[in-house]
Amino acid sequence: MEILYASLPIIILIVLMGILKVSGDKSSIITLAVTILLAIFAFHSTVPDTFNSFLYGMTKALFPILFIILMAIYSYNVLLHTKKIEVLKQQFSSISTDKSVQVLLITWGFGGLLEGMAGFGTAVAIPAAILISLGFKPIFSAIVSLIANSVPTAFGAVGVPVIVLAQETELPLIPLSTAVVLQLSVLMLLVPLAITFLADPRLKALPKNLLLSLCVGGVSLAAQYLSAHYIGAETPAIIGSLAAIIVIILLGKVIDRKNDKPAKMTYSNKEILQAWAVYILIMLLVVVTSPLFPGIKAALQSVIVTTLHFSIAGEEKAYAIQWLTQGGILLFIGSFIGGLIQGGKAKSLLILLWSSVVQLRKTIVTVICLVGFSSVMETSGMINELAVALSAATGTLYPLFAPTIGALGTFLTGSDTSANILFGKLQAGVAGHIGVDPNWLSAANTAGATGGKIISPQSIAIATSACNQQGQEGSILKAAVPYALAYVIITGIIVYAFA
Repeated sequence: MEILYASLPIIILIVLMGILKVSGDKSSIITLAVTILLAIFAFHSTVPDTFNSFLYGMTKALFPILFIILMAIYSYNVLLHTKKIEVLKQQFSSISTDKSVQVLLITWGFGGLLEGMAGFGTAVAIPAAILISLGFKPIFSAIVSLIANSVPTAFGAVGVPVIVLAQETELPLIPLSTAVVLQLSVLMLLVPLAITFLADPRLKALPKNLLLSLCVGGVSLAAQYLSAHYIGAETPAIIGSLAAIIVIILLGKVIDRKNDKPAKMTYSNKEILQAWAVYILIMLLVVVTSPLFPGIKAALQSVIVTTLHFSIAGEEKAYAIQWLTQGGILLFIGSFIGGLIQGGKAKSLLILLWSSVVQLRKTIVTVICLVGFSSVMETSGMINELAVALSAATGTLYPLFAPTIGALGTFLTGSDTSANILFGKLQAGVAGHIGVDPNWLSAANTAGATGGKIISPQSIAIATSACNQQGQEGSILKAAVPYALAYVIITGIIVYAFA
């Protein structure tokens, strides 16, 4: 019965969003209410502990998740406000007129770079919004952005998920990083193929799509492997995405020889630089405050810090918000200063910030409830109940299902990092019992978590906000589920085959 009770919140959320097509905000409120009742009456969590657990989750939802989502949308709204989005649209179109090339460049290339540097929803929100501005349909833009935001999340936000996994399991970072890349190797070829097929599903386009996916995926794999094996977890997503962008642009030029010539740029180099000012500043700020520059990061982290304390089940949990290295702050500074460079006025840019908050009002409710219910599930023991039940039921076949546990963690929390915190130790512990390399099985948690990211309700909430499709969460979830299932199954087969 405890396993059934622990499963109910997930079942209810999937039924409401995926089958009954209830909007994300209403689904998440209902799921949160059910989870709180189950925590108190089925898992005997006290009312104060449950309430504090929700507050703890709400704090994590606000900082950094919602803060970053808001500023990612704001950065795009700044481009709309200054009309510099027209420059970017023309530039992307000037690289290639081919839809497969355009979509792959924006989601896998540019989106992967955003994930590698900032993470936390930017790689879904910004590419989806840009695709819509280029004339792609909103639902399509949301789905391809979600699918593309899978593999790069393993090393997203400058490698934080794998770094946290190494800390939780006390395993060496380099072997762990290398194992993650190897487990995702096949998917680095298949995900670009899925993206190009969705962009151009014609049968005669298949050879072109195969060429694109093999070349781009192969280069991403080689770059990520070398980076993970010789540098560590901080750079695979960044270096892999930069390499992919170069290859996509080169292939785009080759493919366009057979198609209509892309329109030439009518904007000057100064206008192009202005149009990119927002994203250039964001990327510079993120890199400078990343672990790549530990001295600067440490100095800024200690300047302005807010620490909140929560007492849950006799344990004191402290949550520190280091403002000067907060992704949301960096996105705001880059967007605001970039907006000024693009000709915007300070007052109008601040008014635009408030209108961005209003635009996200349903997303704010959705994400707070989703992270809140996952926090209540964790502290009441529901998540651990599900993980232990799965490991006990699978026995020697456990490696086949290990990625599923990681996917479950990301589905619930919306974060690869959080999934590793929840289940990293469990995976390493099971590895010792069944005689499997703990590096390999712990890496499976992250590999599976990247698949769960595709259908994470938080990611879907970000996508619907970026595409102005609030209320369509169920449709997007239904369309994305087959890709997520195939992703996790393939990962499980790879983990089991080489365990």
